[in-house]
Amino acid sequence: MAKKSRGADTPVQGRLEAIAIIETISIAVGIEITDAMAKMASVEILESTAICPGKYMVLVAGGVSDVESSLKRGVEVGGDVVADTLLIPHVHADIFPAILGAVDVGELEALGIVETFTVASSILAADAAAKAAHVRILEVRLAKGLGGKGFFTMTGEVHEVEAAMEAALEVTRQSGTLVRSVVIPRPHPDLGATVL
Repeated sequence: MAKKSRGADTPVQGRLEAIAIIETISIAVGIEITDAMAKMASVEILESTAICPGKYMVLVAGGVSDVESSLKRGVEVGGDVVADTLLIPHVHADIFPAILGAVDVGELEALGIVETFTVASSILAADAAAKAAHVRILEVRLAKGLGGKGFFTMTGEVHEVEAAMEAALEVTRQSGTLVRSVVIPRPHPDLGATVL
């Protein structure tokens, strides 16, 4: 099983256009699902890991049809231990490096933060934000060390971050998964180095 860790030296390839997640209530079956998904189609395993509280998450990316086939197979193998799934066929390109922790934060403009109760809703909200306005998605943090929650950060001009935030909040309102959201118009220069 190819496990990728945050910040790993992993090139994000142009063929990555879709993303899928399976979250299970069984760690053992989660590992079995990872194997089945990887064998089913040509997908890249971005994450395959235990998450709080005692669950397992598999996150794959690749071409749309490969990801769809891989997700379908994972759900078949998982059966009744599958707690949640997500498929985004044409995910915004900023999402991959943000999940992998491979974004150079650089200079912060306005900073937006969206915190959600679930991994799937964080990715959906980040994708909606990136597609709605001219912002850079800096990080998408998923579940590990967060009690199963997720959050993402973005930067851009204040009005762009506010527009992106509204799109993200629309996604979380539909699912009822929003914990909190914040826009910091002029973040302190040291903030990027200390929290992101």
